[in-house]
Amino acid sequence: MRIAVGGFQHETNTFAPVRATYADFVKHDGWPGLTRGPGLFDAVAGINLPAAGFIAAARADRHDLAPLLWCSAEPNSYVTRDAFERITGAIAEDLRAQGPFDAVYLDLHGAMVVEHHEDGEGEILARVRAVVGPDVLVVASLDFHANLTDEIVAHADALTIYRTYPHLDMEGTGARAYGMLITLLRHGRLAKAYRKLPFLIPLTSQCTDFEPNRGLFARVVAMGGTEVANAEFAEGFPPADIHECGPAVVAYARRQADADAAADELAGAVLAAEGAFSNDMLDADAAVRAAMASAGDRPIVLADAQDNPGAGGTSDTVGLLTAMVRNRAKGAVLAILNDPEVAARAHSGGVGAAFVAALGGRSGQAGQAPFQGRFRVVALGDGRFTCTGEMYRGTRTNLGPMALLRVEAGDSDVRVVVGSNRFQCLDQAIFRHLGVEPKAERLLAVKSTVHFRADFDSIAARTIVVEAPGAHPCRLDGLGYRNLRTGVRLGPNGPAHVRGP
Repeated sequence: MRIAVGGFQHETNTFAPVRATYADFVKHDGWPGLTRGPGLFDAVAGINLPAAGFIAAARADRHDLAPLLWCSAEPNSYVTRDAFERITGAIAEDLRAQGPFDAVYLDLHGAMVVEHHEDGEGEILARVRAVVGPDVLVVASLDFHANLTDEIVAHADALTIYRTYPHLDMEGTGARAYGMLITLLRHGRLAKAYRKLPFLIPLTSQCTDFEPNRGLFARVVAMGGTEVANAEFAEGFPPADIHECGPAVVAYARRQADADAAADELAGAVLAAEGAFSNDMLDADAAVRAAMASAGDRPIVLADAQDNPGAGGTSDTVGLLTAMVRNRAKGAVLAILNDPEVAARAHSGGVGAAFVAALGGRSGQAGQAPFQGRFRVVALGDGRFTCTGEMYRGTRTNLGPMALLRVEAGDSDVRVVVGSNRFQCLDQAIFRHLGVEPKAERLLAVKSTVHFRADFDSIAARTIVVEAPGAHPCRLDGLGYRNLRTGVRLGPNGPAHVRGP
């Protein structure tokens, strides 16, 4: 086959304060920057990404792959019209120029919201379909947090979705998309069944290491067989104020009756488990005190879940840092606090230098202000390192100047990793880049919601999820949804949303 391969990823938190521009997609930060043409293959090679998995599987069968482009941007608010039109326009242009094709594979997210489109991926797929026509097979892989829509399901002949959170199976999900493509070639187009669930699931409740997700995804895996070619469960990205926000299931089979039965069975299992999704958090002061009381030979991990840049947080709120200092935490390190200005000052002064600064709190969120303090530079880094954890293995970062600063305040012993680009703290290599051995610390504070668990749970004596300020609120009944459809429960067994006039 001749297969076009491309990717355009963004997870949109419509409640976040900063929009995703074209420059954000061009920039190489945690993942490769926008790469168009043959360089795409090298850009994603060796990284746990769906595109890498699809490419490897297709190459093993000696298919002819035509590269379009691949890009992503750190989760933010709405993708600008300019960014979306330029990137989608380039994909369409290359499809026209390089065709004809037997199939198209797209590495998408599923929760992109654009300034002029609620359903970014539905629009991407519609435009791709308009170029290649109705007979060319189009398959896509999506993120675990995809907000599935009618348009996404309609325009793609098959979808595969991550089945782990933390996302350890991104590469494998791309390979499964290739497997679905082969199934379509052998048996023709499949019947589809799609069911939307009537409640939102906060990210803090979505981890697949625990129940009910452990059992639900075992059921998802078991459903793929002779009659049902594939079943998928997307848990949704709740901080997206769009009509179709929320979890959904989709199933593919040779017969419509089998697809419908599988989708109904899976949706029923999710509904039956609704009450088992927990959302336990402690406020920052209580979390720090609990961590210090139970500190021992292994670190306690505090998850600053609501300032997670991987969910659209600014990664610069200081609520947890302030609580660490106020409660005289010892042997404590927080990462990553995004403040390019303070990172630059640290590099200007050098290791050992001390200075007074206003750290963080620059994003303009209501009620947020910088941490005013005196800091001493402990270590410096250039932000270039290779991640070593299972989820981000092989990822080659380019995060700009970074610094490890000690907060000089009373008898606390608190250090903070300051960065120049937002990057979720989900890999121990972040600490080691600045000379900190995570296993040797008493308290590790990470700006992450769940992904950190893939690399930190194995070394942690205890993990505490913290409710501190941030642009990714995890208590959904407090979010000001305006576009969400009426009747959706705001959290498991939560109040039903009523859409205003």
